[in-house]
Parts: sequence; C-alpha cells; structure tokens
Amino acid sequence: MAPVPTHSWPVTLEHGDLVLRPFRRSDQEEWMALRSRNREWLRPWDATNPVPETGLKSFHEMVRVLNRSGRDGTGLPWLICVRGTADGRAAIAGQLSVSSIVRGSAQSAAIGYWIDQARAGQGLVPTAVALAVDHCFSVLGLHRIEVNIRPENRPSLRVVEKLGFRHEGLRRAFLHIDGDWRDHESFALTAPEVPGGLLARLGRGRPAG
Repeated sequence: MAPVPTHSWPVTLEHGDLVLRPFRRSDQEEWMALRSRNREWLRPWDATNPVPETGLKSFHEMVRVLNRSGRDGTGLPWLICVRGTADGRAAIAGQLSVSSIVRGSAQSAAIGYWIDQARAGQGLVPTAVALAVDHCFSVLGLHRIEVNIRPENRPSLRVVEKLGFRHEGLRRAFLHIDGDWRDHESFALTAPEVPGGLLARLGRGRPAG
C-alpha cells in the first residue's frame, strides 16, 4: 500500500556527518563564498535564465522564494552540509533541490544538485540524493523521481549510475544551461523499484537490475 502523503516544512535530513537542511538568511556569506570559489567548476552545468530581467535580485529574495516553495509543497530546497568544522558547525558543501513536485495522477518530482569541487568524489551527492528520494517516496508519497543531466557531465552521470536510476532517453534542448538550450539525458526511479529504500541499497552497493 502506498504511504499516506504528509508534508511539512522546514525539514532536515541526516545520515552520519551529512545534513540536508533548508536555507537560512544567515547563510549568505558562506553560500556566496562557496559559489564564488566554484564559479568555473559549476559554470558548464548551472541553469541560466534566458530572460535575465525576471530573475531573483538578491540572496535573501532567493531564500524567501525557495522556502516558500517548501511550505507550499512544490519544492524541497536543501543545502548539502557536512559536520566536522572546528566550531562544530555543519559546513555548506553544496545544494540539492527537489523541484516540479506534481500531485494528482503523476505524483512525481525532479532532483537537481551541485557540490563543492573540493568535496567531489567523497560520496556526498549519492548519499544526499538517496536521502531525498527516500523522503519523497516514504514521507511525501511520491511515485516517480527523475534526474536530468547533460551528456557531458560525467561526474553527475556516475551518481545516477551508482544509485541505479533507469536511463529513459535524451531530451533535446531541455534546459537553459550556461547561456544556451542544452540536451539532457533523463533518468528515473519509481517507488516500487526501491521497496527497502534507496539509502539502504546504496549502503549495500547494489545498483538496480
């Protein structure tokens, strides 16, 4: 039987030293410094706005809009944080967003993410995605999660391969990335494909199949 959908915001998810938490206005300095350090690393994969004048004007406006989507149930905007700083904080290492949450007959959503170049290859993103997917399936009662990735983005493709997402095909000119409309490979999972949870399967090191 499908879980009864429940929704609340803010929500924080944790696994070991990894923490997914909502944005705060006080994150501005740390978040902007991280983005600045990673500007060239992220540029080929960052979504861009084909109508720049309609974009968000400030960090605080972005936080307000993101958290409103969390409260409305249309998105789940999380920071990827890692414990272990000298002052005991969980430092910001990236971002994971569940977006395009659709109810009704679809019960679906999409996941996007980015990670600090200095943290790449440490297994943070697969764990973060697994945490988010499990929350979407077991708490929100969603049926399908998709991830769309540029064909050139090998690190991100390795994430969905490791997690066992199914390849569903190529979407032509799907998203505006780095100043132009870019093709994306589409991957998906449905709740019945991971009955024991995606995080548990990741821990066993067993992809789908």
